[in-house]
Amino acid sequence: MTNPAHPGRTLFVNIPVADLELSKAFFAKLGFSFNPKFTDETAACMLVGEHAFVMLLSREKFAEFAKLPMADPTTHTLALYCFSVSSRDEVDTVSAAALAAGGSKADDAEDYGFMYSRSFFDLDGHGWQVMWMDPATVEQGPEAFAASMPDADTPA
Repeated sequence: MTNPAHPGRTLFVNIPVADLELSKAFFAKLGFSFNPKFTDETAACMLVGEHAFVMLLSREKFAEFAKLPMADPTTHTLALYCFSVSSRDEVDTVSAAALAAGGSKADDAEDYGFMYSRSFFDLDGHGWQVMWMDPATVEQGPEAFAASMPDADTPA
């Protein structure tokens, strides 16, 4: 994860929202900021990572780009959006902020030891997951990390 396959590439994910200002306020409460150079009354460029952005687009603006009919995110899942945070506690903090800002709980927390996550739906029904992964797991990979852990079934 530290050596990108394609250095210099930037990811932009475009999603439709019913009310751009409400969506911006929702995500700001989760700690996201927006690039004013790429934000106007029809679109907001939300900074997710160093080279990753989510474009919140009014439904009208999104329809200009889409070649197929727009699906209703409250009844159809086309994608799940996941972003990482720096600690397990931050997973809980961001998830709680999402619910307090009007989002809804998608499911219970998932705890795999090396990875911890919570999921929620935003104001438009798009599914989001906030997750933390142990830095050693990121470095080694999940299988190698699991193999390095003491076996719970083996007596010490």
